[in-house]
Amino acid sequence: MKNSTTTWLSDSVRAGGAHVTGVYRYATRNGAIDALDVAAVELGIGMRELNEAVDQLVESRLLRAVDGAARRFIPVDPQVAANSLVSSVEREIYQRRELIDQIRERIDVFREDYGGPASAPAPIEYLVGSLEVRGFLKMAGDACRTEVLVLQSSEDDAEELAQAYLPLLSRGVTVRIICQHRNRADLSTRMKLKQLTDAGAAIGTVSHIPRSAVVFDRSLVVLFGLADGETNVARVHHDGIVRFLLDLFDHLWDTAMPLEGAESGYANVADDLRQAIAGLMAKGYTDEVVARKLGMSVRSCRRHIATLMRDLDATSRFQAGVQAARKFLASGA
Repeated sequence: MKNSTTTWLSDSVRAGGAHVTGVYRYATRNGAIDALDVAAVELGIGMRELNEAVDQLVESRLLRAVDGAARRFIPVDPQVAANSLVSSVEREIYQRRELIDQIRERIDVFREDYGGPASAPAPIEYLVGSLEVRGFLKMAGDACRTEVLVLQSSEDDAEELAQAYLPLLSRGVTVRIICQHRNRADLSTRMKLKQLTDAGAAIGTVSHIPRSAVVFDRSLVVLFGLADGETNVARVHHDGIVRFLLDLFDHLWDTAMPLEGAESGYANVADDLRQAIAGLMAKGYTDEVVARKLGMSVRSCRRHIATLMRDLDATSRFQAGVQAARKFLASGA
């Protein structure tokens, strides 16, 4: 099946993309294409070639019309355009997989008549590959009606968070996200998370999250992983596992420190971070291992360790870890 995305790509390859690239560069250089006739003169191409290039750029989401009557266009970030195009392909891939599953399920009804028991749906199903995973998440998000609960580990990007959950918030879906304290360290990351809080999401941070997971409408659990360098997820339909994930999320949410805005840096969570660092130091982990487990840079980790050792007047990392762990335990931190 040949969709508009495939058609545009093949047409661009045949045409060499010369005018398309030049017109896009013109738009980015000038901030917009305000008048097509002026643009054609300045680019030294005919109106027909210009219109064809503009139409291709609009179809590829690289140009956006802001005045249809006057034919005025503004350029779009290529990453945003790519995400828009790819999402439709991702959705199609997952829809095809769903169709295959539905066909198998309908045919299985006749298995007993043939002489064998019908197969029960697996409590855990795996999807492998970024396209299939994204397609499934897009479908799950579209089907979500009331609530999304998110555990976001250190390997994930705040930009993807915003792209995934802003559309749900705009539909009135409740979104609660727990991510790691490390997200407070970088201003650009905090600004991206602020997009979500401004849209109505509630975000809290904790010292460590071992693995990412999402719960849609308190019924479908998605566990994220990485196998042989490929993204994969597990769709969990088992009631016991779903209940466990919900209890885990509620426990972490009760202990999480709210992220209240772009200004919410490390200061508010310093004690919690040092408590986690102290516990790992007491187990004899190296700076590199402690930093990796907490999802922070080795430099930041060593800065916290140095502060702990200075405050406790400790002569070794192990001694500082044990003393700090005892101190936090005694204080009820």
